[in-house]
Amino acid sequence: MSRRVNITRLLDRGPFNDRVIHQLGWSMAFSAGALNAGGFLAVHRYTSHVSGVVSSMADHFALGELRLALSALLMLVSFVAGAMHSTWLIIWARRRRLRGGYGVSIMEEALLLLLFGLLGAGLSTHKGLLTPPTVLLLCFIMGMHNTIVTKLSRGLLRTTHMTGIATDIGIELAKLFYLDRAGPTRVQRVQANHAKLRLYLLILVSFFVGGVVGALGFKHLGFGFSLPLAGGLFLLGLRPVWYDVRLRLRLWQQQGWAARNHS
Repeated sequence: MSRRVNITRLLDRGPFNDRVIHQLGWSMAFSAGALNAGGFLAVHRYTSHVSGVVSSMADHFALGELRLALSALLMLVSFVAGAMHSTWLIIWARRRRLRGGYGVSIMEEALLLLLFGLLGAGLSTHKGLLTPPTVLLLCFIMGMHNTIVTKLSRGLLRTTHMTGIATDIGIELAKLFYLDRAGPTRVQRVQANHAKLRLYLLILVSFFVGGVVGALGFKHLGFGFSLPLAGGLFLLGLRPVWYDVRLRLRLWQQQGWAARNHS
């Protein structure tokens, strides 16, 4: 199957071994790591760590710190809202027989990342006023970010949830090093999925490398580092959207020619 046709099958239909999904997985993990680390330097919060957000919300509630508990709740709601919004875009595109729904979601995420950079730049002069919306916007972006690859891989891949990735690595390593002694012939042999193991390791390393790059970038360039991150995401989402645009233009041209020939 040609690469061009392969791209058209990505929308909730591509198999797990689809090469394009793998490329999207590690590249999105890299940008997620950069956003997560950069966000911590900017607002002192790991906005992709929902487990930590829920735990802190419970701790603050138990200690009677209701304002801080409400703040954590709003972060959770923002992350969920971002996931809902990204899923809505993908479903909307699928029902209109488009293949670029995930591309539209990535491009919108890139634009929101630029807005995050603008809000972050204003933290130096209006820190108390702009910190809450900046944190909530970054949570919304991370919710969108994690949803895209999750939808395309049918829940098998995550780009911000490294706890799940590390768990999957442990599962495959256990299978890899399991001593499968001869047993009943009807019992299936224990075999590791080497392709999955390589992909999970690549995603974990990409997230780490992205975190290092993001931390250094935001440290030395400030919120201006949002610009190259947004540009990379925008280009990543542009290819499937441009495919849909070309396909629609071709169909309209064919319909126009058919109408002229019929008349």
